[in-house]
Amino acid sequence: MCYLRSFFSASMNKNIMDSSSKIRVKKSRLQLLHQYYSYTGFYAFVKSSLGKLIVPISLFIIILWLVHMLFIDFNDLFTSITTTYDPFIILTIFLASESVLGLIPPEIFIAWADKTETPIFYLSLLALLSYLGGIFSFFVGKAISKMPSVYAYFEVKMQKHIKMMRKWGGLLIVAGALLPIPFSMTSIAAGVIQYRFRNYLLFGLLRFVRFYLYALVIFNVF
Repeated sequence: MCYLRSFFSASMNKNIMDSSSKIRVKKSRLQLLHQYYSYTGFYAFVKSSLGKLIVPISLFIIILWLVHMLFIDFNDLFTSITTTYDPFIILTIFLASESVLGLIPPEIFIAWADKTETPIFYLSLLALLSYLGGIFSFFVGKAISKMPSVYAYFEVKMQKHIKMMRKWGGLLIVAGALLPIPFSMTSIAAGVIQYRFRNYLLFGLLRFVRFYLYALVIFNVF
């Protein structure tokens, strides 16, 4: 009987020690990741990007607000656009923009969605199209990687993005999806380095979060 007690006690202690060991390993991996992103400059990159964008975005919002108050009523403007142009045309323009380097700020389309009859529906549709535009850019990147002459050109033009994608992978996709960083450029870089598509799709879903968060502000300003 004593032998059995000793055996079970030893087994329980071993299981507890194994569990504690796994927790320590898990923590150490997280710490190593944190150190890696710190040493390779990911946090500094996010901080720098936000710092560079906060001032222009703030000025852009202030200028829009002043124009709205003094010259053009954006409520009337976007209402006029929704009654003049077919939503299909506007959504097509947006998809083209999101697929080609994000040429038009998505905030303009979010403000347009607010003036439609079903704002949440069109906002969700915009987020979906932005997500699909990113996927298109991803496959553009994959195609570029298979064309040596084109790849050599883009490797120079997108050297910074490609280098960052190789270093940070999924976290850069998360940053591109959430922050005012060109999502199309990030997606192309992911395709160029042959980043795992399944992971790209997962991280890219945060694009929806960005659109809903921006809508909370824009829907209450214009």
